[in-house]
Amino acid sequence: MRDGQSEGKTGAHPNKMSNQNTPNRKGNPPAEKSDKRMTLPSRFQKEVHAHLSRNPQQTGPPLNLNESPGSDKGKPYNPQQVQGRIREILGKYSNGFWVSKLPQIYRELYKQDLPTESIKDLETWTHICTVEKTCSSNPSELLLYPAKEHSTTSSPSPTPNPNSTSAPALNSNTPTDKPSQSPAQQRPSSTHLTRSDSRSPQSPPSSSSSPSPPSSPATLSPDLKLKLEELLVKYSNGLWAHALPKLFQDTYKTKLPGHVLENLHLLSDICTIDYPMPDNPKRAILYRRSSSGGGGGEDENCNRRNSSVSEEELRVRQELGRRLSNHAVPSLQIPKEEYPSVLVVEAANTNAVILRYIGEGYSHAQESMEDEMREFYGLEPSSRSPLSSPSSGQLVAVRAEEEEEILRAQVCEVMADKVKVHYVDHGFSEVISKTKVFELHEKFFQLPFQATKCKLAGLEPFCQEPAVLKKFETMASGRILLAEILERGQTPLVVLYDTSQDDDVNINAACMKALQDKTLASPLQVNSAYMNVTVSSVCSDGTIYCQLPSRGLAKLNEILESIETYFHSQVTSEFLVSRPFCGKGCLARYKGKWSRVEITNLHGSRVLDILFIDVGVQASVEVFELREIPPPFLRDLMAIPPQAVKCCLADLAVSVGSWTPDAVQWLREKVLNTTDCSMKVAKVDETKRCIYVHLFTDKSFHDPARSLNHQMAQSDLFKQRPDVFLTSHSPAKVSTPTLSSKTSSSSNSTNGSPASTSVPSKPHLRRALSGPRGGGGGNTTTTSPPETPSSPSSSLQLPPLLELPPAGNNMDVYVSVACHPGHFVLQPWRDMYKLVVLMGEMILYYNKTEQKPLNIEKNQIYAAKVENNWHRVLVKGVLTNGLVSVYELDYGKHELVSCTQLRPLIKEFRQLPFQGITAQLAGLKPRQWSEEASIVFRNHVEKKPLVAQLEAVQEATNPWDRKLTVFLVDTSQEERDIWVHDIMAEFADELTNEL
Repeated sequence: MRDGQSEGKTGAHPNKMSNQNTPNRKGNPPAEKSDKRMTLPSRFQKEVHAHLSRNPQQTGPPLNLNESPGSDKGKPYNPQQVQGRIREILGKYSNGFWVSKLPQIYRELYKQDLPTESIKDLETWTHICTVEKTCSSNPSELLLYPAKEHSTTSSPSPTPNPNSTSAPALNSNTPTDKPSQSPAQQRPSSTHLTRSDSRSPQSPPSSSSSPSPPSSPATLSPDLKLKLEELLVKYSNGLWAHALPKLFQDTYKTKLPGHVLENLHLLSDICTIDYPMPDNPKRAILYRRSSSGGGGGEDENCNRRNSSVSEEELRVRQELGRRLSNHAVPSLQIPKEEYPSVLVVEAANTNAVILRYIGEGYSHAQESMEDEMREFYGLEPSSRSPLSSPSSGQLVAVRAEEEEEILRAQVCEVMADKVKVHYVDHGFSEVISKTKVFELHEKFFQLPFQATKCKLAGLEPFCQEPAVLKKFETMASGRILLAEILERGQTPLVVLYDTSQDDDVNINAACMKALQDKTLASPLQVNSAYMNVTVSSVCSDGTIYCQLPSRGLAKLNEILESIETYFHSQVTSEFLVSRPFCGKGCLARYKGKWSRVEITNLHGSRVLDILFIDVGVQASVEVFELREIPPPFLRDLMAIPPQAVKCCLADLAVSVGSWTPDAVQWLREKVLNTTDCSMKVAKVDETKRCIYVHLFTDKSFHDPARSLNHQMAQSDLFKQRPDVFLTSHSPAKVSTPTLSSKTSSSSNSTNGSPASTSVPSKPHLRRALSGPRGGGGGNTTTTSPPETPSSPSSSLQLPPLLELPPAGNNMDVYVSVACHPGHFVLQPWRDMYKLVVLMGEMILYYNKTEQKPLNIEKNQIYAAKVENNWHRVLVKGVLTNGLVSVYELDYGKHELVSCTQLRPLIKEFRQLPFQGITAQLAGLKPRQWSEEASIVFRNHVEKKPLVAQLEAVQEATNPWDRKLTVFLVDTSQEERDIWVHDIMAEFADELTNEL
């Protein structure tokens, strides 16, 4: 959770370095660029110490400024697709633009190079555009206009500015999304970057499966378009085209016409169509067009000064606002980071939780102001005269009851000799003597009111429920928590986390659990026996999940049956989940029926991990597979505790987490799909939330010798073979993979230690790409994948090399790892979203495949599960304790993982070039960098989007051995561009002078 902060802050920012302002190569930087030198204070040591106590501030991603138009080098292209896109572009630039700018606009909008052949064909596409030659003798200076009535010959030739040519189109075509996100989770476009995450690895509905109409229709019916747009509204972060048929069928109870997927360009007026995998045109992501012309999502900092008071006090202030003062107090800005720290004041309603933001510019600025107020008004009561006649709504300075603090307040009610005031920076009210009220000096109007409100996500229907508010009071009031901001606006929508414990606690989910009726839980008592037990899940660490007959289970099944009937009768998109978040309760399909799930982790915005809370099975799914719980059933469903009881087999010498795959497989074959099991409770471990039991496959619970525990203890199942390793001894860092039972496709199995009904220990919600550490996660069963080689061979086809611009050119990059100026890892910003897509596919694919014995070889590539994400890795070494040293080829990180966490890297995941490439900083003499210098360097570049000017490329046989020499430039500052090597040279000079 804490790491998630530093990796989720990056927001978009305008990139000043356009084609007209290209950084020069810096052979002799001081002589060439005095105007761009960053003047730094000689306090690097302070920066080094500050690094230990804060996350480095992250800037937004630079725009793509190295737009060197590429070509497809003679490859065949799809004219229909290109024509549709050019028509979209011309719709934005009806006044025309230079043909020479078309490749740049095309690449920025569609993340692909414009085929060179299409430029030659422009003049023949008279139904699409009009090409006009200027009076210049240069044949390349052509103007492009929309076709027919939009083209004019009498109007003067425009002379568009290259910047103005591209920016409006990008703004208007960019899907709106949260602007403060890690670049690795955003789809690179222009000033606002939007996440484009993963897709399903299963084959999408093939267009050939639907009979193609004799001729493609020119348009779609208005009703069909309206329905499709309604679906896209629910998925603002994009929707895979292959998901449309099933989603359309489920939502509207009718089949999607087959020609829609064959002619996606017919949707171009309601959505933007993106092809993240150019080699597969059938894989497309649809983004709904913003009706506001790109202005959506800009109201994120709208908290007003009145947002932290009760409704009654709010009316008083509105009526008497004229009495406040002639001085306006600025509005409170919501912090840019995704996980700001907050101090929770109180909540009489979860839709209006009063809190204060903690940090620079917020609590720190408030403390400085209050120190100044204490000095200004003096500690002696006689130093200043009280306000003679305070008025309702007036801003005042109040001497608090403790007599030591002077606070800003607003008068709510004036009585005979007392005044009721609301402390605008602390969020509470009290009645005080008039003698403690003073006029507020104008210099104390500059800081926004610090007390503000937020809304707790998922608790809206129960915002005033006594049990919920009591739980919130116990867990959150008066505490400093982390707030994940899901939606920015007048009252931000948040999820609160308590990170003070070993495991992070999701406050929203905990408050929702306060609605549970404990009498509906499964009955459990030591030495009690239970029959008709269903073992619903056997995890690969030896944990099992059981369902016991109970009143709660009977009621749950009854409600779920009603929901099935209800969904069949509803023709609406109302129940599609459009805003998933960690801890959210909703519904997903399990064995063909809707079942309760809790979201445990998000890999971007479309792929997520869920836990089926009533069977204990984990799965990775796409967001369109989820449904909201219908309001008529919500309260009754929330009252039923999870029906999956976490159990461990008692009296086994081998502890949970050290089971062999053979032992897990044997137990699964014995108990899964058997409803006639019985068990006897030996011990209840409240700390581990686990029940130790003796398990039987019949009703012979009176005879311990007939238990599965006894049979396993007497067998050789726990004796290790040389080629089988145990799972990791640190389950928090390495989770165990699936070992599916070879039963029917409806059988279930999960990975090691699935999350219980509590929230996952590390709920990193949006770190699928910027950092691999997420929480929760899991697997479900499927049949064996078609391609599962036992070992990658030396002839394994590697991805193509990452394309680089010529020396001296710029490329937008993201620095994923920074050790020191002599070694860091870059990722090309342009293809970042393709990596997000790839990793989402790997999660969906490998979390559903069976584990098979794998002969792991050094210097071979594999897929490896690092925490809850699957990465493409190079094996650096195989250790004797079952761990493997791997190098993440897309991120440049070294990790240790269990050998059970490796899988063959199938061909589908070997198409995208490895995205991580090592580099060293140009413009500096080679040296041994100190730890202090390395910290300064990391603070300026790590996990930041920058501009890299390529100086040289050191080629190598293997792609992971290539190395670049680059200048790094931070273009996020309005005043100047910051050349990182200047900073490091200055730091090195200061160290030399000190010595």
